Amino acid sequence: MKIAIYSRGIENNQNKDMEFFLAELYAHKMEPVFFQDFFNKIYSSLNLSGKYDTFSSAKDLDDDIDCLISLGGDGTLLDTVTLVQDKGIPVLGINYGRLGFLANIGKDELQTAISALSQRTYVTEKRTLIHVDADIPVFDDIPYGLNEFTLQKKDSSSMIKIHTYLNGEFLNTYWADGLIVATPTGSTGYSLSCNGPIVFPESGSFVITPIAPHNLNIRPIVIPDDNIISFEVEGRTDNFICTLDSRRIVVPKEVQLAIRKEKFEVNLIRLNENNFLQTLRNKLSWGLDKRN
Repeated sequence: MKIAIYSRGIENNQNKDMEFFLAELYAHKMEPVFFQDFFNKIYSSLNLSGKYDTFSSAKDLDDDIDCLISLGGDGTLLDTVTLVQDKGIPVLGINYGRLGFLANIGKDELQTAISALSQRTYVTEKRTLIHVDADIPVFDDIPYGLNEFTLQKKDSSSMIKIHTYLNGEFLNTYWADGLIVATPTGSTGYSLSCNGPIVFPESGSFVITPIAPHNLNIRPIVIPDDNIISFEVEGRTDNFICTLDSRRIVVPKEVQLAIRKEKFEVNLIRLNENNFLQTLRNKLSWGLDKRN
């Protein structure tokens, strides 16, 4: 069984955790395939010996890879979406970071997770991706993300006007610092911090959430994900910022942008005993207040 391993890097105090992780893989007869940059960072600190397979991009991941494990936080797992692309390789997130909505398997569950991979007793959840179309090249050849797409004013410039349309029909003009279009997966990220609703992963929807709107009666809205969302932007500056998950570009305000659901999905692995409700309770501390 071949397991691809991706990480942005680990802290020095996490070397023992990494050694334990690799020992578990070998104990279950799993062959690790390291992301090249990550392998370069840990090779000397972990005293790895022998020859190891590595990969540097999506084209290096073939059908022999059974799973890709992300070691880090949610941002690290978002990176893996650009690596697995439409290959269908399931992704497992081990939380070496902080909160971890996506990478929600803690280091204390590592043995259980590796055992589930070995015995194939895990559950695979299909998650919707968001796709960006534009009349200029944007985000290279990876114009999709798992969490959200945003339009934002540039630097300290004044608010921008974002004329928003659903399937060509006018929805609203958002006079704000920006606008978020989140997938159900992304509803617990940036959108949530801007008072957007939490949406179940299988709900088949997008959430449109304004960032610091000028009009206080403008609220987030949930729409079916079969809509195509398009924008026209006005502002006092010539450019504004677009982000797609953790990637960021500056585009001219004349650009034509549209958002739709991507044609393929990403497969996230969860353990049988974990589900979305448990994640909400654990990460948001729901149910801990015993006064009611």
